[in-house]
Amino acid sequence: MEAESNLLILLQNPHLPAGLKQIAEKVLNGERITFDEGVLLYEEGELGYLGVLANYIREKRHGNKTYFNRNFHIEPTNLCVYDCKFCSYSRLLKQKSEGWEYTMDEMMDIVKKYDHEPVTEVHIVGGVLPQYDVAFYSELFSKIKAHRPELHVKALTPVEYHYIFKKAKIDYATGMKLMLDAGLESIPGGGAEIFHPEIREQIAKDKCTGDQWLAIHEEWHKLGARSNATMLYGHIEKYWHRVDHMERLRELQDRTGGFQTFIPLKFRNQDNQMSHVPESTVVEDLRNYAIARIYLDNFDHIKAYWAMISRTTAQLSLNFGVDDIDGTLDDTTKIYSMAGAEEQHPGMSTKQLVELIKNVGREPIERDTLYNVVTDYTNFEFPQEAKPQFYRLPVIN
Repeated sequence: MEAESNLLILLQNPHLPAGLKQIAEKVLNGERITFDEGVLLYEEGELGYLGVLANYIREKRHGNKTYFNRNFHIEPTNLCVYDCKFCSYSRLLKQKSEGWEYTMDEMMDIVKKYDHEPVTEVHIVGGVLPQYDVAFYSELFSKIKAHRPELHVKALTPVEYHYIFKKAKIDYATGMKLMLDAGLESIPGGGAEIFHPEIREQIAKDKCTGDQWLAIHEEWHKLGARSNATMLYGHIEKYWHRVDHMERLRELQDRTGGFQTFIPLKFRNQDNQMSHVPESTVVEDLRNYAIARIYLDNFDHIKAYWAMISRTTAQLSLNFGVDDIDGTLDDTTKIYSMAGAEEQHPGMSTKQLVELIKNVGREPIERDTLYNVVTDYTNFEFPQEAKPQFYRLPVIN
């Protein structure tokens, strides 16, 4: 395959530094790279080199397949008891006039709005408030499953679970079992930020620690359930903090195998307390995707949120280790747009998403949350839109 040929050509380059050559050989042989080699990739790996390695791994695992799903979001509230410095989305209680708090009925109305749409997943995540407790979410999940049993409920981050379990005075294992019994089916990857306390205490010191985030996912995995993981990059962290973050994820995945997807999240600096921190470049974004693909050898999928990084960058990322660009979204999330993402109204039709993927030579695969194939759009032809009919009018000289 072309990806393997490119890697072999790279290895024949006499000017390739010894450390980078050793990493390339490990990738070719399917061997794990070390922590120090991960840091070396960040410090010395040029974009072209990283792309060759990451695309080799991507195509070895998935060929040209690129996954997406049809989902919608419910964001219960943007009010929050926490004060994360990087967050443009949430509003502290003193800013209540700028916020929203959905009731149970209002959330169910959002679900019902999609009753006749072929969506497969509802993604629920938002701010942390006392009234959204264990009882509230248990009832919400149960009501969603009762209303539409086939709709997959992916909901809440460890930040939310840590808060509601602590408030209910129950441990993580008990709490996650309650959520499972109520209808929760998987956990999104948010709230991970950067695990290392040196950075976490500066940008998100009030909420759950990195160890607590990992512990909640571990309890969820013990129940036989799946989850995702994220990393917020491109702010005040150093390269080794990113590698430390991925190392902790890789270690947990070795133990449980419960993670499906890793999602690097680009720090956006609009309307938050870190607006003075410049954002990473597109080149750095692509390097980061590639290194994640190389380092996280036990993760099946690397995802790029097209709504956060732009459609063009999402297309480019498919050559740098990414095999999933998330869903159609249907303009139901404000988390990215409020932080200054290129997509201020992030909705895309299935046809648009399929064309986005096909236009860079990849095969669009609609999946469900657990990566079962719903529809292979590789050779799918969408019905032609009706063309307007024009009538020849008489010409009067």
